[in-house]
Order: sequence, then C-alpha cells, then structure tokens
Amino acid sequence: MDTPRETMDKAIPKKTGLQKKHIGYIALGIAIVALIYMAFFADRTSTYKVEKDKLIIETVTEDQFNDYITVPGTVEPITTIKLDAQEGGRVEEKVIEEGSMVKKGEVILRLSNPDLYLNILNSEGELAYKENLLRNTQIQMEQEKLQIKRELVTLKYDIERKERNYQQNEVLIKDNLISKEEYLRSKEDLEMAKQSEELFIERRAQDSIFRSVNVETMKNDLLNMRRNLSLVKDRVKNLDVSAPVDGQLGLLSPEIGQSINRGENMGQINVLTSYKVTAQIDEHYIDRVRTQLDATLERQSNKFNLTVRRVYPEVRNGTFKIDMIFRDSMPDNIRTGQTYYISLQLGQPKVSVLVPIGGFFQETGGQWIFVLDPSESFATKRSISIGRKNPKYYEVLEGLKPGEKVIVSGYETFGKNEKLILKKSK
Repeated sequence: MDTPRETMDKAIPKKTGLQKKHIGYIALGIAIVALIYMAFFADRTSTYKVEKDKLIIETVTEDQFNDYITVPGTVEPITTIKLDAQEGGRVEEKVIEEGSMVKKGEVILRLSNPDLYLNILNSEGELAYKENLLRNTQIQMEQEKLQIKRELVTLKYDIERKERNYQQNEVLIKDNLISKEEYLRSKEDLEMAKQSEELFIERRAQDSIFRSVNVETMKNDLLNMRRNLSLVKDRVKNLDVSAPVDGQLGLLSPEIGQSINRGENMGQINVLTSYKVTAQIDEHYIDRVRTQLDATLERQSNKFNLTVRRVYPEVRNGTFKIDMIFRDSMPDNIRTGQTYYISLQLGQPKVSVLVPIGGFFQETGGQWIFVLDPSESFATKRSISIGRKNPKYYEVLEGLKPGEKVIVSGYETFGKNEKLILKKSK
C-alpha cells in the first residue's frame, strides 16, 4: 500500500541553463537600455547628406569692410533746357535738325500765325486813332485857353467901366444930382461884374484840371497801347524759335505743317559743358543716401571721382533717383546715354569679420549659417548676426570667427536639417 505513495512523492529535479522565458526578459532589458541611451546620450540632430564638391565653401576673414553699393548709372547732360513754344503757330520750316550743335540765338524753327499779324494791324489802327484824338484834344484846349483869355480881358474892362461909373455916381449922389436908385444900380452892377469875374476864374481852374486829367489819361492810354503793340511785335519775333543757350539739339518733335500751341514743349537742348550720372537706388538705402556722398566710376582701368549732387525724394517702383557730378576729370569721349557701374560710398571703412556674398542669405535672412567642423566631414547650423553688406561681403556682427569655413551657396535643398554630412562625389 505504501509503494504507490512513495512513487508519487518523489522530487522532480530543477532545469538548468537558458530558458525561453529568460530570452524575453533579456530582450526587454536591452530595449530599455537602448531607449535610455537614445533619450540621454544619442545624437538626435536631423542630418542630410550632400556632395561636398557641389557646395560653395568660403573661409571667414577679418579685414577692412568698405561700406558701398554698386549701381548702374546713366550719363546725362549737366543741364537740359526745355524748348517750349513762346507763341503758337503752324510749323513752316525746320532750320536745324535734332542732334545738331547750336549757338545761342540760332533759329531752330519758323512758325506762322496769321491771327497775330491781324492783331498787330488792329493795334496799330487803334493807336493811330488815339493819337489823332489826343492831338485834336490838345488843339481844342489851346483854343479854349485863348477864348478864356479873351473873356477875362472883356470882364476886366467891363469891371473898370462899371467901377468908374460907380465912382462918378458916388460923387453925384452926395450933391443929390442923381437918384438913389441909379446910384444903387451902378453899385450892384459893379459887384455883379466882380462876382462874375471870380466865378469865371474858378470855372477856368476847374476846366483846366479836367482838361489836364483828360489829357494825362489819354497819354497813359497811348503809352499802354504802344507797349501792347511792342509786345505783340515781340510775339511775332517769337515765331522764330531760337536756341536759348549753346548746346546740342537733343530732341525736336514738331513736323512741318503741324500746329503748335503756346507753351507746348517742342524739344530740348542739352548743355554739354559737363555731364552728370543718374542712378536708381533701391529704397532700402533711402535713409543712408544723401548729398555730398562720394562715388567712383571705373573705365579703362582709370577711376573717376563723383559726388552726389541731388537726391530725389520720390520712390517709384521700389527705387529712388540720384544725380552725381564729376569732381575733377571725366572719361574721354563720354557720351549721353552711356551706362557705367558706380561704386557709391555709404560710410567709412571699418575692420570687421567678413563672409563672402552667397545664396545662403535668401533662405536664412542672415540669421544662421552652416559652419564646417574642423574635420570638414560635416557642417552644423549656427545662429549669427549680420550687419551691413557690400557687393562682395556681409559684415558679421556675432556668431563667427576668422578662419572658420562656412557654406555660402544656396540652402534650398537642405530643408530643415540642422546637420549636413559632407561626402565626396562619386
């Protein structure tokens, strides 16, 4: 009975060695360690492989930074005189063709204006009428003066007779040889004659003033009419369009038979005693460009100095205009319309950290750049600060040191990767 129980209670020996469940534990542990390493020790920077030979790599330098910009400039005459019609008319003759050199006073165009000639005839006729009227008035005044003198003489003698009569009656009345009525009548006649003389003298003075004012008015009218006639005749002279200055007839638009209105522009004369250079500047520089800035023009290995003479305030299509004049000598055989590249100085030279101009700026805006590791096997993204720029360099304010190498070509294909692995082209 005891034998089966002993058989059932027999101890089972333990298995030794690597079992399947242990493999799971090990795999889980390895995974946990890998995750901890990835979380705390692994490099998670996004990378991008690129062929090194296809990049433009430049070395950061420390050198003098020249603050200037290069702009195309066009040669123009130092002064342009507009040729406007001082008098309207029909073009009868073109004496000088455009492009020709002219002297001051030379006739360029001849115009005709029949209405102007008619105005002259009418003015001359009205002037002659006024002159005749003035002469007749002056003759009449002289005749009236003689008549007044005659009347004054008559009044004088009339007063003398009446005064004698009154004196005689004054003696006779004392002896009662005449009636009192006769005496009073003679006295009244004398007083009336004297008052008449006074009134006549007063009237003569008033008439004299009136005639003098009338004559003076007529003389002024005649003077104005003569001036008007002179102006009209001058307008006839203006039908011959003459050159106001010496120069080159740069433009002449009217054609024979064409009607020109008064004040209409017909062309221009270019004064070629000197030249200026005009340029269109990006509006980004409008606060930095001012008069008296220096500029240089290079031609045939020779440099010529210019000065900004005028800055135009208007901004059109993102640019504004400036005029520059030569400070001393000018290029030989300079011609209107020629184009040169002008170096315009915006500030004083300064020693700075420099990075060559490149396409990277379009993607980064100058806020970061890829800097090569000393091994030159990879490049990493680094924040920088860029100040001024000229046609060759950017001025680096912070973030780079002289001797470091950077990628200055375009970053369009790099995406948002922060590390570039540089590999050799196959």
